Amino acid sequence: MLELTKESFNNEVKKDIVLVDFGASWCPPCRMQEPVLEELLEELSDRVSINKVDTDAQPELASQFSIMGLPTLLLFKKGQLKETMRGFHTKEQILRKIEEVY
Repeated sequence: MLELTKESFNNEVKKDIVLVDFGASWCPPCRMQEPVLEELLEELSDRVSINKVDTDAQPELASQFSIMGLPTLLLFKKGQLKETMRGFHTKEQILRKIEEVY
């Protein structure tokens, strides 16, 4: 999983389907979400790019997308925000959202 910065963010989300995990190392639900995303990355690496943003290190990005709670998953298609998922999500819930956007 690539960690995005304000400098790399826009180029990365312009790809076909991109899931971005906004979280922080001190956040327990974020730590629970990570293994789910790692599993999805292994299964979908040929179709979906999965990245993360550390909200403590990138407060400008968190502000830009009005991130109010952690974790928050943003799903982009060719640079356009298609879905916002707040809180912990199961693999099945995330897969369903990806399929809807795909």
